[in-house]
Amino acid sequence: MNKLTTAYTLILFLMGFSLLTAQSKTGFEKEKSEITTMLDTFNAMAAKADYIAYFNLFAEESTFIGTDATEIWDKKAFMVWAKPYFDKKKTWNFKALKRNIYFSKDGKLAWFDELLDTQMKICRGSGVVEKINGSWKVKQYVLSMTVPNEVVDKVVTEKAPIEDALIKKLKS
Repeated sequence: MNKLTTAYTLILFLMGFSLLTAQSKTGFEKEKSEITTMLDTFNAMAAKADYIAYFNLFAEESTFIGTDATEIWDKKAFMVWAKPYFDKKKTWNFKALKRNIYFSKDGKLAWFDELLDTQMKICRGSGVVEKINGSWKVKQYVLSMTVPNEVVDKVVTEKAPIEDALIKKLKS
């Protein structure tokens, strides 16, 4: 090969690589939009205390993990726990401030993390969603309170008596 042929080959290779890279970055844009809409609806249905619509966004086999160390429920148990709050219209109102969504190679599973504006100030939601019968459903949702590094020591001091008792119980 002469230098000109080598240069053209290199240029074609780089153009092809750039095209593939661009496609891989935008390959799930439709799904990202669907998941964003579903998660926004998920939060809106909780805020409106629409029990049926909210829980229809969970997969039948799913888990909700709350901010307290004792809060871990399968869908049915979470429905039982949440029902009185929905009945009294005393639910939660979370609004996404920032959200990241990632996909498995086959695009059938996605996981996300989000920062939420809540009555507890900034919280983090994270979870796994699965496309089931053409719709994205929550398989696992984890709600966490964020703690600024500047106040971690104060928070640990405050929660230590409660969680020391729980640690003792869990170890026994």
